Formats: sequence, C-alpha cells, structure tokens
Amino acid sequence: MMKNLKSLLIVAVLVFGTTLATAQKVAHVDVSEIMTKMPAILDAQKQLEKLSQTYQADYKTMGDEYQAKVKKYEAEATTVSEKMNIERQKEVADMEKRIQEFGQTAQKELQTKESDMMKPIEEKVKTAIQKVGKAKGFQYVLNSAGLLLSDGPNLTADVKKELGF
Repeated sequence: MMKNLKSLLIVAVLVFGTTLATAQKVAHVDVSEIMTKMPAILDAQKQLEKLSQTYQADYKTMGDEYQAKVKKYEAEATTVSEKMNIERQKEVADMEKRIQEFGQTAQKELQTKESDMMKPIEEKVKTAIQKVGKAKGFQYVLNSAGLLLSDGPNLTADVKKELGF
C-alpha cells in the first residue's frame, strides 16, 4: 500500500512538474489587435477602399445609363416600329447582362486584390511572432482570441515592436 502511494506520489510530481514546465514555455499574442493596428494593414485597407469606390462609381454610371436608355425607349415605344422595339429590348437585356457581369467581376477582383495584399502581411506577422517567441524562449505561442484563460505572458507588445509600430 505504501509502495503504491509512493509510486502515485512520484507520478503526480512528474505530471505536475511537466505541466508547470510546459506552462512556462507557452505565451499568447493578440493577432487581431496587431492586424487591426498595423500600418501596412491600414494602407491596404485604404487602397482597397479606393478601388472599391472606383468600381462603385463605374457601376453607378452604368446603372444611370441603363435607366436613361430604358426611360427613353419606354417613352418612344409607341412611335417606333415593332422591329426597332425588339432591337431595343435586346440592347437593354445586353446592358443588364454587362452590368451584372461587371458587378461580379469587380467583386472577384476586389477579393483577389485583398488576398494578394494580405498574404505577405500575414506572413510578416507570423514571422515576427515566431521570432519574438523563440527569442523569449517559448515553445508555443497561441492566438489569445480563442483562449478562455490567458494568464501567461502576452507577447503582443513585443511583436508590435518587432514589426516597427
């Protein structure tokens, strides 16, 4: 009985000691805070907003032209031939299709541009987190966004410093 108790005590000490040793090699960082305040992210957002506004202006212009043409054709429908009305209906349908395709293309291009701009920034953040974590002797650095308890060292400020902001 005493031998089992000693064995159990030794196992408990080893498990507890291993847990403490591991806990000391884990830190966390708030990636969301870094990404929302990083100058490169803010610049990328401005560029994307500008591109989005350009697409929106073009889309509005196309829509205005479409509306004007439809209004004109409706007003003249009784004064032109049936053949002309059929041609105009086809023209309006083609315009609708072009406007719809433009909207889809613009959305895809914005998504692609955002992805192309964000990928190197995300890699830079990841590299900085790895560098800071290793320099401070941590084996694991977790994103604090999903942590229910983040009582360990917070490397967010150190990573921001590494990134230059």
